[in-house]
Amino acid sequence: MTNLSKKIEEICEKDKRYKPDGYEFVMEAFSFTRGKLKRQGHISGKELSEGCAEFGIDCYGPMARTVLVCWGITKTQDFGNIVFNLIDAKLFSKTEGDSIEDFEDVYDFTAVFSNVLDNSFIKLS
Repeated sequence: MTNLSKKIEEICEKDKRYKPDGYEFVMEAFSFTRGKLKRQGHISGKELSEGCAEFGIDCYGPMARTVLVCWGITKTQDFGNIVFNLIDAKLFSKTEGDSIEDFEDVYDFTAVFSNVLDNSFIKLS
């Protein structure tokens, strides 16, 4: 088991709402989002939430919502909870202006992941 896997397992022992795969997904979505935005370092909660939607749909297509729900992720606030758990574990960092509220109701989770087939989901600029 890698050090990262061990830290994620420790997080999951403390907060049983999310599966380890959900943490790995958010970490990968963070890298994906920074790449799409052509930016190093900080991205906002809104940007990450939108990046999670695009990354999830790119990876899982019409099954994206089902996969995320299996990991305990059912709303944009869940991305924030995962991020702040990663911050507490010192795997992510935050700026003074970052808060969990940045992830509240960024978009209608069900609607975004239901619109995959008609291609009207969120796309990062």
